[in-house]
Amino acid sequence: MKKLVLSLFLLSLLAACAPQTTPTEALVPVSLPVGYIPNVQFAPLYVAIENGYFREEGLDVTVDYSMENDNLALIGAGRLDFAIVSGEQVLLARAQGLPVVYTAAWYQQYPVGVVAKQSAGIQTPADLKGKKIAVPVLAGASYIGLRALLGAAGLQEGDVELDVVGFTQAEMIATDHDDAAVIYVANEPVQLEARGYAVDVLRVSDYLPMVGNGLTTSEQMLRDNPERVRKMVRALLRGIEAAAADPDAAFEICKKYVDNLAEGDQEIQRRVLAASIELWKSDRPGYSDPQAWENMQAILLEMGLLEAPVDLAAAYTNDYLPEK
Repeated sequence: MKKLVLSLFLLSLLAACAPQTTPTEALVPVSLPVGYIPNVQFAPLYVAIENGYFREEGLDVTVDYSMENDNLALIGAGRLDFAIVSGEQVLLARAQGLPVVYTAAWYQQYPVGVVAKQSAGIQTPADLKGKKIAVPVLAGASYIGLRALLGAAGLQEGDVELDVVGFTQAEMIATDHDDAAVIYVANEPVQLEARGYAVDVLRVSDYLPMVGNGLTTSEQMLRDNPERVRKMVRALLRGIEAAAADPDAAFEICKKYVDNLAEGDQEIQRRVLAASIELWKSDRPGYSDPQAWENMQAILLEMGLLEAPVDLAAAYTNDYLPEK
């Protein structure tokens, strides 16, 4: 009996000394839509999941690759807690009465731009006049970014020829089908350069700060569960900082989430990741720039996508960022 008591005592000591972990069943499940297919640009999310940043906050996050317009409607209806969306979508959603709020900026630079072969001589927005420009669709961040660039040069949409090409912009430039193309600055320019083309890139962020992708939730979530919002923001920002600090480790983690990444042209995708990191970097991670929101709203009003200004103070907040 003494041996049994001693054994039970030792087992209790070992249990007390063992690392304490949160049981999986105690974690709060969170489905996080990102509005695109699996890609190295989502490295911070993959890093945050693999490194346990979300789990440390009591969250079990899975990435969902559905479309962002539907996601905002689901957030507004209380059927979804969070999503990664771009700033213009938040303003358009609020104009429709959806109570969604942008709580942390992921991209500190608006990721859209225009690419052209150097031989086209397009080095400023003014050089776009009279040019044939490939654009994926006449909607969304790409189209809005183009209008911002045109506006920076005092140009109107009628001053250029738009060619709606879907997501084949790089090929349109490579084959000289178009003079320029609206692209994500961390993607198509890297692909074109890897194919041996010398290109120029006009970045929207160099001419007009606007709001890129970030973490969005609902007014109800902010009222009823503000601590969960803080936890999501904290873990996301840790993932961004970790991916930027160690891109090689982040890339290895991406292989688990992005199909065929391990077998594809890894050098190109590493460069896409490096270019994406430059868009995330900030002295104030997660911070939303009020002027960027003002600029975004002005563009949407000019385009007629907003009929009247919305209350920007209700559209975004910096109150849930970690204290430094």
